[in-house]
Amino acid sequence: MSAALWALVVLPALAGGALLLVGRRAERVAPALALTVAALVAGLAVAVAPARPGIDAPFLAGARWGLAVDGLAALVVPAVAAVALLVLAYAAAEIRSDRSRFHGLMLVFLAAVLLTATATTLPVLLLGWEIMGAMSYALIAFHWRRDDAVAAGGTAFLTTRVGDLGLYLAAGAGLAGGTLDLTGLAALPTGWRDLAATGVLAAGFGKAAQLPFSFWLSRAMLGPSPVSALLHSAAMVAMGGYLLVRLHPLLVATGWAVDVAAWGGALTALALGAVALAQSDLKQLLAASTSAQLGYVVLGAAVAPAGAVAHLIGHAATKALLFLAAGAWLTALGTRRLSALRGAGRRHPLVGAGFAVGALALAGVPPLALWATKDEVLAGARERSPVLYLVGLAGALLAALYAGRALALVLRPVPPGAEAGYDTERAGTREVAAGQRVPLVPLVPLAVGAAVLGALALPPLSGAVAGAVGAGAAPPVRGADLALSGLLAVAGVTLAVAAPTRLPAPAWARAWLGLDPAARLLVVRPTLALARGLARFDDRVLDRAVHAVPGAALGAARGLARFDDAVLGRGVAAVPVLTRRAAEALARVDDHGVDALVRRLARAARRLGALARRPQTGLIHQYYVQVVLVLGAAVLILLLAR
Repeated sequence: MSAALWALVVLPALAGGALLLVGRRAERVAPALALTVAALVAGLAVAVAPARPGIDAPFLAGARWGLAVDGLAALVVPAVAAVALLVLAYAAAEIRSDRSRFHGLMLVFLAAVLLTATATTLPVLLLGWEIMGAMSYALIAFHWRRDDAVAAGGTAFLTTRVGDLGLYLAAGAGLAGGTLDLTGLAALPTGWRDLAATGVLAAGFGKAAQLPFSFWLSRAMLGPSPVSALLHSAAMVAMGGYLLVRLHPLLVATGWAVDVAAWGGALTALALGAVALAQSDLKQLLAASTSAQLGYVVLGAAVAPAGAVAHLIGHAATKALLFLAAGAWLTALGTRRLSALRGAGRRHPLVGAGFAVGALALAGVPPLALWATKDEVLAGARERSPVLYLVGLAGALLAALYAGRALALVLRPVPPGAEAGYDTERAGTREVAAGQRVPLVPLVPLAVGAAVLGALALPPLSGAVAGAVGAGAAPPVRGADLALSGLLAVAGVTLAVAAPTRLPAPAWARAWLGLDPAARLLVVRPTLALARGLARFDDRVLDRAVHAVPGAALGAARGLARFDDAVLGRGVAAVPVLTRRAAEALARVDDHGVDALVRRLARAARRLGALARRPQTGLIHQYYVQVVLVLGAAVLILLLAR
């Protein structure tokens, strides 16, 4: 099954890349191709979940290419693939222009999410994480001719990038500690382990839009509705929580990281619940609720990993359903304002029914998906700290209020003069998906998922989920806790339905806690001021220094030239005179000394030669006499020497 695991990631990546490269020439076939590939990916996801294949191959020096479908991935990967298939089915009719670019980006994004979900080593995780972030920017800024859409994509990308740096910090700590395997981070030496946990928390909080990163979700709502339905349900935002669940052993090993994750998630659920309650824009309400509901996933990653996974899966179906319904109304009525959407559920009953199921699930009304899953997380919080449990419970009450408020407005009778509030965002068609019923089909399975996925947190499935996640037995969920949260949800929805316009909406909550201005004040402005200061330093100091170098070089050259003319030139001119005089002196020495000596030696050699010729008479008897004399001299010398 390793081939199926390869195909799970490679198939959407290749198909998406091909659509992006071919461009407009594939406009007509892009939706069908994307749907076919998404269906194949969904089939592969279902096939690999029980088989649990793994891949371990050489990748980088000191690191391996590690992919695996373990128990955790076996739960999440099919959910991601199923939601992606349903969203792309809706988008086939919703997206009318730049289809090849849209579907290409969505497929590459899906491949990156699946790579992230199945990665077992940090290099592979970083690869999937980076591609996922880049594709999210391109999808949020899909309408690139609009400055606000491009700015929104930039805000989302740069904000999450700040958190993403933590993943590189974790990778550096792992490399220094001797392992790049995700399972090995919990066993790092204490200092490196704490550093890795810090980085993982930053990365997870950034992607999951937890405090203080939450505001990027507000800007991301300028992307197409199918983008919101995928990115903010089962994909990028969910991957932030998934990362923390995956590295739960690391959080536990440090001790302090568990508390940071738990309190960060709980406070986000509470604060962003208040933000959602104050919104007058449906997509902004859903965006804030995404951050709040992911707060329960992050809280669960610390105290109840099995509950976190169940809540993540239930939230994926619920939020995809709600975003697609909001997108359908935006297409039909041209507005996202809640006041203008009064009666929208009655004008379009199928969309209204799906939205009602999703809103009640979001509120935590029994027995729908997010009721039991949230309570399993809260059970873990109760064992950790009673205060933590109360904060989470307060967030659940806010969820019931904001979901009930939205539900009350869209299901009310259509008021007189409702048409005056339409077309504030764009020209509406007055019919969902241009009169086609087929695009609404994805709402049905999503509504079923939002209704029944809460069973993952109830026996007997809760035990199976806990065993698959591998984090030990889930904290027991008491019947009293289930009843309490159910009553709170029903009470909150009832209150909101009775008086949807009288619920509190303070300005600080409506403005997303002022997080965006605070980020600009504390991060953006100092960064830009530093950049401007460095630019001025470059212009006034470094640039002038660079420009001064040629002038100084020319001045030095002129000085050297004058020195050459005044000193070295004269010295060089004097050299021939001195050389001539020295040559004349050497010539005289040669003539009167060396040459005379050579002549004397020659005369002496001639005399010796004349003397040597004299014994050479040619007479043999004279040669004998010479031999006798020589021998006699030799004997005499020998005798004297002895």
